[in-house]
Amino acid sequence: MTSPTITQKDTAVTDTAVPRLSRVFPRTRIQLIATAFVLFTLFIVLFAYVQFGTDALAGNDGYYHIKMGYLIRQNGLKPDFPWLPLTILNQRDFYDHHLLYHAFLALFAATDPAVDGGAALTQSAKIASVILPSLAFLAVWQMLRGQGVRWAELWAIGLFAVSQAFLYRMSMPRAQSASLLILALGLHWLFKERYWLLIPLGFVYVWTYNAFPLLPVMGGVYLVAVLLTRQKLVWQALVFPAVGIGLGLLINPYFPENISFIINHLLPKIGESETRVGNEWYPYRTWTLAQNSGFALLAAVAGALALGWQKKRMDTGTLTLLALTAVFGTMLFQSRRFVEYFPAFALMFLAVSAAPVLAEWEDWLKEKHVNLRFLIPAGLLISLIYPLQTTLADGRDAVANAKPANRYADAALWLRANSEPGTMVFQTDWDDFTRLFFYNTDAIYTAGLDPTYLELFDQDLYDEWVDITKGRVENPSDAIQNHFGGEFVFSDLKHGNFMEQAEADPDLVEVYRDEYAVIYEVRP
Repeated sequence: MTSPTITQKDTAVTDTAVPRLSRVFPRTRIQLIATAFVLFTLFIVLFAYVQFGTDALAGNDGYYHIKMGYLIRQNGLKPDFPWLPLTILNQRDFYDHHLLYHAFLALFAATDPAVDGGAALTQSAKIASVILPSLAFLAVWQMLRGQGVRWAELWAIGLFAVSQAFLYRMSMPRAQSASLLILALGLHWLFKERYWLLIPLGFVYVWTYNAFPLLPVMGGVYLVAVLLTRQKLVWQALVFPAVGIGLGLLINPYFPENISFIINHLLPKIGESETRVGNEWYPYRTWTLAQNSGFALLAAVAGALALGWQKKRMDTGTLTLLALTAVFGTMLFQSRRFVEYFPAFALMFLAVSAAPVLAEWEDWLKEKHVNLRFLIPAGLLISLIYPLQTTLADGRDAVANAKPANRYADAALWLRANSEPGTMVFQTDWDDFTRLFFYNTDAIYTAGLDPTYLELFDQDLYDEWVDITKGRVENPSDAIQNHFGGEFVFSDLKHGNFMEQAEADPDLVEVYRDEYAVIYEVRP
């Protein structure tokens, strides 16, 4: 026997018991969040595989950046910077052009290297350098989704397959992963015509990294693409990021020092100085580029071939990514540091340009062989296996080849224990500063971060520093003490000519030596 009353009651209860969560978060939104979480977790795992091939940091500058994060955590967003008084980063003129990146690192930087020899702070930098590039890759996935690219998840995973050098740069405790994150967000908002968001994005970019001119460059490329494809002038794409950048420069805790620093920092990189700077500013050899970024180059070529396969006119997104791939490719051939952008944009260009072709194939399979539609994503996945395996392994090996984390730990900590706060340490190599600074912020130093910072501050002093470090000056103690204020000299063991002069100088007394470095005391 049936009971209509009970059935109606049950039905009423069912209708009113719809979970509130599904009202607030529709099924598609929940699926999207779940997909993003799974992807982000996978990205973290893959970056951790690359990052933890060694206990050291990739490159040298990361030791400076994580120590700045520690100082911000201890002393606030704008700590004093007395450590390079003979450069354009002296106490009065200092400008932290990675301010928000250092603030991000401050979330992880809790332990003074003097406590444990730098182990905890180094690991903190490595963890931060897993999380930030994972966020950047997630932003690329979101942009591809926004363009309607099918299987955007697979394309995003492909970012790990395009270039060993790209993975290495993304794994550095430096701001380039934050820069890629900002550019990916900016590109997504351009495509969605949410131009007003480029104002705060430009502001944040200025406070994060001095590659901020790339944002209006990207906006300009998009403007031209829209003009060519839709005969429409979207002036906001260029003006809004420029407004944000202008505000970021003016509303800045380091204004006006930031303006003069930006000018001084960029000029030596465009040919006004013959001073040898870091290798990242110089181009790769062609074969080296083919070896470390060959899959990225193939992605760019494949994207161009996909354009020829299409039966329709190129749309705005495809043209924008084609142009940006060309721009970053040109920049990469001028300077190897732009390998942090070209591979990502080459892959995005391939994903967008190939999307219509793959859609046609999917439609054909749907019509002819319904049960074989899985072949396209399966084919993409299979095509990723070899590049992923080799690129991840090569990226891990590149990070593993980093100089030991404790390279100057004993020497720097000896200096900290055997000198007074504010002691000037004369270095024979500018790029030793980052590790000395990491362990010992009681001392101050002659040069660091970039040799042009000393050169721009005092050309004569810079020339004298070069002559001393190359062993061209006899009895260098006099100049070291009277011209630089040096009380100790720190040198790696590769500066043989200087060390010969130091050993012959009665006023330079060797007080420390280990397998990496030697320290001399300057005695009057």
